[in-house]
Amino acid sequence: MATLKDFRDERLRKLEEIRSLGVNPFPAKAKRTHGINSIKAEFGSLEGKEVTTVGRIQAIRKFGKLAFIVIKDDGDTLQLFMKDDGTETSVNRENSELSMPAEIGLLDSGDFIEATGNVIKTQTGEMSLEINKVKLLTKSLRPMPNATEGFSDKEQRLRRRYVDMNVNEDVRQRFIRRSKFWSATREFLNQKGFLEVNIPVLEHTTGGADANPFVTHMDSLDQDFYLRISHELPLKRLIGGGYEKVYDIGPRFRNENYSEEHLPEHIAMEWYWAFANWEDGMSMMEEMFKFVLEKTFGTLKFNVRGHQVDMGGNWEKWDYAKVIQDHYGLDVFKCGIEDVKKVLRENNLEVEKAENKARGIDKLWKKVRSSVAGPVWLINTPTFISPLSKSSDDSPDYVQRFQAVIAGSELCNGWSELNDPIDQLNRFVEQQNMRDGGDEEAQMLDIDYVEMLEYGMPPTCGLGFSERVFWVFEGVSAREGVPFPQLRHEIDDTTKTIYPDIKL
Repeated sequence: MATLKDFRDERLRKLEEIRSLGVNPFPAKAKRTHGINSIKAEFGSLEGKEVTTVGRIQAIRKFGKLAFIVIKDDGDTLQLFMKDDGTETSVNRENSELSMPAEIGLLDSGDFIEATGNVIKTQTGEMSLEINKVKLLTKSLRPMPNATEGFSDKEQRLRRRYVDMNVNEDVRQRFIRRSKFWSATREFLNQKGFLEVNIPVLEHTTGGADANPFVTHMDSLDQDFYLRISHELPLKRLIGGGYEKVYDIGPRFRNENYSEEHLPEHIAMEWYWAFANWEDGMSMMEEMFKFVLEKTFGTLKFNVRGHQVDMGGNWEKWDYAKVIQDHYGLDVFKCGIEDVKKVLRENNLEVEKAENKARGIDKLWKKVRSSVAGPVWLINTPTFISPLSKSSDDSPDYVQRFQAVIAGSELCNGWSELNDPIDQLNRFVEQQNMRDGGDEEAQMLDIDYVEMLEYGMPPTCGLGFSERVFWVFEGVSAREGVPFPQLRHEIDDTTKTIYPDIKL
């Protein structure tokens, strides 16, 4: 059986033959008068006319004096048709042209070509291009695997995602939808008067979430920095700086394990809205979800993980403490850590050495959450679980927080932001004490942020969501939902064989 190295060696031989003809197999310039999509869409007006198009070769077939090449461009395919009538056509080698069909054997699937010819319909009724000129744009040295037979291994698909996108059209379309998702997010917020402001990724003190940060070093300052775990605190500094509606979309980094819903690096969005509260935020987000999902998927009805979800309907509101009481018989305000650990064990949930009450109750909630179809707003979160949120006007035991729960996942988090500097400092100190006690995911004390609050920040509502929203409605895992997921670095044996003289 031929190996990848065998196929590559044969293509290298063809490459040398092409060069010997005076043809540059990797020219810099390409010409295209019409894309494949436009040729098909405008067939009625283009039939019989000459056009030039480009694409990657998908297949080559010869039947006696007839030859066919199928090319693909931007997700669509076109058949190129040629007849060997014995006439030699002149070719411009300096323009990387090959004589067709005489030199068709020098082409392979995966090559990029430029084809010029007349738009026709073959005897079988297929829209085609009867070509009179072929220019080689890129010689492929490795064959594309077959989507169903030769490239089904998930690990290989993730490692060579650029191949996956070529042979699996559904994967290519997925990342077009992902782009639409973020474009629609921007469009909605811009229409609402929000200003996109890009904030730093590197921070002296990182915060805004319970997560273990990545650490890096800046040589010019000879100081360590953290890669941000959220966008929150810099964006709220902008609110303190006088902006009323701001947002940012970009990567954040949480040095935690992979899961079906989490990647250590992922794209997220956060917005902050001065002079608005959590109820304003809930109302706007219901509108935003509908807008973004309709733009991305063309529907508001989804079957996600067995849940039938109608995003066009009304949202329920669930009280956090009542949910825990109803499911576990646990009063979140009166119970102690040992009570929480007992219930965790009874429900086969992990109890860690550094377990604290807040994290333990959060695990209990997540078990409930997994069965929720939604859409649901989880409200009245206890203050000890959400240290950066503003307390409820009705009770200091609750905060003005709202979380979207859909198809078993938490898909966004919003708050009336805490703007009392004394209250915020006290909560920071409490979190820092937890961190000093061994909880690496507790909040850091950010004294500069406290100073900003002392200058004054108006009442503000803030919200964030990550691309988990897209993954859930797309129906894929986290690693399938991004173009290039991080994987352990490995060099396979085939690569080592192909490059024996290179230290890899």
